[in-house]
Amino acid sequence: MKRVASIQDISCLGRCSLTVALPVLAVMGVECAVIPTAVLSTHTIFPDFTCRDLTGELLPIARHWKSQKVRLDAIGSGYLASPEQAETVCRVFDLLRGEDTLIVVDPAMADHGRLYKPFAPDFPRHMKKVCARADVLLPNLTEACLLTDTPYREEPDEPFVRELLKKLSALAPRVVLTGVSFTPEKLGAMSYDRNTGRYFSYFNERIPASFHGTGDIFTATVLGGMMQGRALEQAVALAVDFVLECIRCTRADPEASWYGVEFEKALPWLAEQTAGRST
Repeated sequence: MKRVASIQDISCLGRCSLTVALPVLAVMGVECAVIPTAVLSTHTIFPDFTCRDLTGELLPIARHWKSQKVRLDAIGSGYLASPEQAETVCRVFDLLRGEDTLIVVDPAMADHGRLYKPFAPDFPRHMKKVCARADVLLPNLTEACLLTDTPYREEPDEPFVRELLKKLSALAPRVVLTGVSFTPEKLGAMSYDRNTGRYFSYFNERIPASFHGTGDIFTATVLGGMMQGRALEQAVALAVDFVLECIRCTRADPEASWYGVEFEKALPWLAEQTAGRST
């Protein structure tokens, strides 16, 4: 069985980050070890949430794993709360990465044209250091623009996205841009491989709704798909389809915008798609 480590926060209530990664990867037959960066009472859409920063625990956990000769097939990182945490995660990557360990980075720091509230304007500079250690990089449009010093566009066309992907490939050899849409009825992702010069895009139905946690689900599914032996392009297509299935299962629930996408209802669908693929 493949083993991955997920480095991100855990919300005690709300579907995101580790709360999503663990069950998604488990259904895909992948062991998920965790390095929690923080413990939150709820995810950050809720008001007055509590947060215990765990930056000081990251290196001790990694050093213990190293002393026990823990083998990792992949390491994935998500939301990182501070420049100090970003710097520490770089050191964790360097400590735990083996010769064949895949590094997947979701630079979760921004959306809709702006940084998330806690971050100072210079935070992308620190996140770039994390991204530079990635084999696969999975930003959304806002994050991609911030990482490449590109002016943000609300509705980019395909030439803009292709150029943006090329710029991102200066940080990582394989990049996937999420939330890509060139027509009103379709939504998906587009990737670029620096080594082959190949672009790939995949789209499915666009449902006019937005739910918390879909980016985390996308990243976990891509990581799980690659651990199952899928090419990156196949894993991206699976992730696009699974996120759509999650939204279909969720859109009738009026509380979903608070608690996050009801991915649990879609896990049987994911299990069917991945049946017979051993890790």
